[in-house]
Amino acid sequence: MSKPMLLADFVRLPPAIRGDVVEGLAAAIDVVAERAAPSHRFLRFGWYAAALAAYGGDARTLVVEEDAVPVLALPFVAVGPRMMRIAAIPGSYWPFRSFGLALGASDGAFKVALSVLGRHLNGLRVGPVYDDDPAASALVAAARAQGWVAISRRLGESYTLDVPADTLGQPWPRNSTLRKNRFHEKHLAARGVLDWRSASVADWPAAFAALGTVEETSWIAHATDRTGMKFATDGHLAFWQAAAADPVLAAMFHAGLLTVDAVPAAFSFDLDTGDLRYAIANGYDPRFARQSPGKLLQWRNLAAARDRGVRRVDWGSGDSGYKAVLGAQVGPSIRDWLLLRPGLPALAGRMIGGLWSRSVSQTRR
Repeated sequence: MSKPMLLADFVRLPPAIRGDVVEGLAAAIDVVAERAAPSHRFLRFGWYAAALAAYGGDARTLVVEEDAVPVLALPFVAVGPRMMRIAAIPGSYWPFRSFGLALGASDGAFKVALSVLGRHLNGLRVGPVYDDDPAASALVAAARAQGWVAISRRLGESYTLDVPADTLGQPWPRNSTLRKNRFHEKHLAARGVLDWRSASVADWPAAFAALGTVEETSWIAHATDRTGMKFATDGHLAFWQAAAADPVLAAMFHAGLLTVDAVPAAFSFDLDTGDLRYAIANGYDPRFARQSPGKLLQWRNLAAARDRGVRRVDWGSGDSGYKAVLGAQVGPSIRDWLLLRPGLPALAGRMIGGLWSRSVSQTRR
């Protein structure tokens, strides 16, 4: 009678890894997104499709499988002269432009990914992304190990807020903040009837109109070139409307809206994934600036988000003043990466690396 085999007698074989580039956006994007880090689960088919609908481009998708299961999905679109064979990841510039990576994907997945990319592209732009982005940082490290040149330009630093899960019976925010808020609310109420509303899930895309009404009165509409406006027809409204067509993404979108005498006066729009909130956009009508309507709305939204289980808020870069007042701390830096394959592209990258690092990204979509 043969001796039964024990678990220790079996040898775990490495996964069979296969990669390919397919035309269009691959269905595998959603498969990978559902297995990605919670911070990256919004990088769905609908997210990239919204970018193509709003900004144009013909996408292809690099898909890497381990044992026939997709673990990496990287959409890309051509940028610049066709002969250069340079591509970039589509999407919205905020929160970031990264790609799907399943938790537990092996290092071999990146080796295969770069081998396949090198047959189709001379270079790939990844970003803007955070320094701690799990997908981008792993791809950059693997690229350098395989002889690719990876050059970056720093775009700024992010700001994050840790939302307390337990305040040991103490109010949050602090009593001093609550007193200030009540003072401003009292004086704001003297301007008209206040209504604090929220929007989510079924409210999209119709609710974007109210957010756009506030944005059109704000400083960004009158003191900038408007390229950063989220909900204007000449801004990024088309992207957010298209993204809301994905019910999973629509469920991640949340907004707070303050009206004064039924007229939109302040808004905050956020994307919640897992216990993380990305604060996408906010604004207020400057007619009410002295009563701090934007800050009042932010505190209400933060309290509601805390009750829903949000434990960290990512405010991105810029406008550090009001973020610090709300308790935000400096987080990871934000960068744009350019990866150039071995050979002439890498040689060119070594020559122009300084220019790229010192240049200012014009990405506003």
